[in-house]
Amino acid sequence: MNTPSAARPPTRPPTVGIIYPDHAAEDEYPTAAERLGVHLPLEHVYGTDLHAVPELLELGAPDRLAAGARRLVARVTPGGLDALMWACTSASFVYGHEGVRRQAEQLAAAAGVPAASTSQAFVAALAALGIERVAVAASYPAEVAQLFADFLLASGVRVEALGSAGITTAAQVGTLTAEQVMDLAVRADRDSAGGVLIPDTALHTLGVVEGLEGRLGKPVLTANQVTIWHGLRLAGTAVTAAPGWGALFAQAP
Repeated sequence: MNTPSAARPPTRPPTVGIIYPDHAAEDEYPTAAERLGVHLPLEHVYGTDLHAVPELLELGAPDRLAAGARRLVARVTPGGLDALMWACTSASFVYGHEGVRRQAEQLAAAAGVPAASTSQAFVAALAALGIERVAVAASYPAEVAQLFADFLLASGVRVEALGSAGITTAAQVGTLTAEQVMDLAVRADRDSAGGVLIPDTALHTLGVVEGLEGRLGKPVLTANQVTIWHGLRLAGTAVTAAPGWGALFAQAP
């Protein structure tokens, strides 16, 4: 669902619920919430963290996500949520272009607020920046990375290059250093790409966006970055500029 939330009371900060799989890089959300002056309450859903198609389909199953949404709604402070994000790229795009849309609609119905996934957030961010050709620096195995490329193509985005680190679990992805993340992006980039996408929410990336953009000379979009940005847009709030978080957050009014 892409319709922004209705107006909230002026005394309450924007509140975007985050459903996050297992544990890896979820610490980027409270960091972002403090800096932006918003509320990003987290609710974890659990399953295998394998980057393999059957396991990803199970992780993103409607019943699992709806249960997470209901738990989050039940514990959020009075006033509730303004929007909800499924902070997982692979367990959304694995369902294909139409499946991603249905997944978001089911989440919105469960939570009673606008909802989207990280996969949709990437497409929205690319549109906002006017980028049509990208290089993808994926941590996933090649089979899963290709499904992300297929989703982007179905969304009208041309993939100029597709890099795959071949990492099989989110837990391992969460241990990558900033230098390793930067190397992944640099190796995937191509001159013909207008931007570089780093699609895994298990990666710590907020701290490397500025350095990567300076090195590559183009916008870099990362999973947790676009999830936060798009969630705030769905919540109907102006996104605060955040120097150091790249071209996407420099777009804020």
